Amino acid sequence: MYYLGIDLGGTNIVAGVVDEDGKIVVKANCKTSTPRTEEAICDDMAAVALKALEGAGITKDDVQYIGIGAPGAVNSETGVIEFANNFGFHNWEIVRMMEERLGVKIYVENDANAAAYGEYCVGAAKDANDAVMITLGTGVGGGIIIDGMIYSGSNYAGAEVGHTVIQHGGRLCTCGRRGCWEAYSSATGLINMTREACSIQQAPNYLLYQMIEGDLSRITGKTAFDAAQQGCPLAKQVIDMYIDYLGCGITNIVNVFQPEILCIGGGISRQGDYIIEPVKKIVEANRYTKHNDKQTVICAAELGNDAGIIGAAFLGK
Repeated sequence: MYYLGIDLGGTNIVAGVVDEDGKIVVKANCKTSTPRTEEAICDDMAAVALKALEGAGITKDDVQYIGIGAPGAVNSETGVIEFANNFGFHNWEIVRMMEERLGVKIYVENDANAAAYGEYCVGAAKDANDAVMITLGTGVGGGIIIDGMIYSGSNYAGAEVGHTVIQHGGRLCTCGRRGCWEAYSSATGLINMTREACSIQQAPNYLLYQMIEGDLSRITGKTAFDAAQQGCPLAKQVIDMYIDYLGCGITNIVNVFQPEILCIGGGISRQGDYIIEPVKKIVEANRYTKHNDKQTVICAAELGNDAGIIGAAFLGK
């Protein structure tokens, strides 16, 4: 049996045909090209889904349903995205619109939840009864699995872990609050910290500054990591600060949920043990359950950008 999942992102729409074992057979994609209307985006999602099915040599009649992972406050019961800030949409009836286009049962879930569910089904959190996935990208996303089920909260806006405060009155977050974890531990937060380091008077003396040739616009989420791994002390200060904030937020999550597994995904997770190992030490030193034999396993996510597709594909299961 085959399944089909769609990952609706702010940059790309990706559809994948997935087999019973969670392996992606074929993918198809197109640019999201926002801002556009709800109708135009649904047209493209339907087209990409059909293209993926065609690539796998099957039709929509060969799948029982199609799952969609989408950003925003997604009400999985009503099939309505109540608010999608990346698109500027309110009360988007995405399930109705996609069922009209494809004639197949549609499920929808928040994209971070879908990614966490993918890791739970076939990835780093496989076989865990309770798990959390943290995604370090433009923001800090979260997906929570409790008793094998996606936790969405009473209003389907749960698991917004990036908007818990770790520095009262701190940096301004895009949500309008100050001191959010997202403002410190996202790739955006790391870029901002790197820019601040490169703006100090002594910065031209350091490799970090030289790597960007003094152009702050060239800084990415990898810049400080690359310079630190080449021995730059200024970059190491930035990374140490970043990991401290990351470890603080993850300790909070562990103390609240005590999951069996907490896996870290997103672009920054590709640094592997360079961030995972020091984060483990921070959690070990600061967790509430120091004397309990059963502790949360902290690891890197395994499925990369495919997690959301796989999780969406399995929503009907």
